Amino acid sequence: MRSRFSRDPRPDGMLGRQPSAVLLATQVMAVIAYPFLDTSTVGRALLGVAQIAVVGAALAAVRRTPALTWVALLVGLPAAGFTVLEALTTGVDWIVLVSALLHAPFYFYVSYSMVRYLFHDDKVTRDELYATGAAFTVVAWGFAYVYAAVAVLSPDSFSGGSATDGQTWFELLYLSFSVLTSVGLSDVVPMGSHARSFVAVEMVVGVLYVALVISRLVGLTVSRQAMKAADKD
Repeated sequence: MRSRFSRDPRPDGMLGRQPSAVLLATQVMAVIAYPFLDTSTVGRALLGVAQIAVVGAALAAVRRTPALTWVALLVGLPAAGFTVLEALTTGVDWIVLVSALLHAPFYFYVSYSMVRYLFHDDKVTRDELYATGAAFTVVAWGFAYVYAAVAVLSPDSFSGGSATDGQTWFELLYLSFSVLTSVGLSDVVPMGSHARSFVAVEMVVGVLYVALVISRLVGLTVSRQAMKAADKD
């Protein structure tokens, strides 16, 4: 029987020993690039490629976790396909809805997989440090797609933003990060009951993530330093 202190024996994938770092970096670059590329068809196509890269990095990161890779593939591959459709079209409700319904469970499963990875043993590796940040951002992306689905199914669920006929996905992602981190800086406001319900859930998730995941990581790090100091004595 494998000890809870043992490492995941699966071999390194094509992204090396730190796939979580690649996922986190890919997400950050996609967020930074979005304002520069969303104004043209070519830009949306490039964003689609970046989104597929995020999906691929997420799949690679899941492979290093104790979760099931085939589950992520089952949802991730269709999500990547609808990413392309979203890039080639603009504002087609059924495409936006199906894409959101595929992306949201995919990202939530990825975040679940990475949290399982973090709780897999009592050692803190470099990839687990990256996974802590990546899992947090993945949750934000998942809720952004939930908000996108709510906006299609229940119009006028949100107010504010730059568009006159609704909010862009990037504005919903900004709202998601604002809610998850509890900073409250977004100018997009949930108005409908369904929107407020999901926003409330994300608030709770953000608090629990800090309370359970971050605090455990800090505790293990402090404990490890204390054990090193005791060994020196």
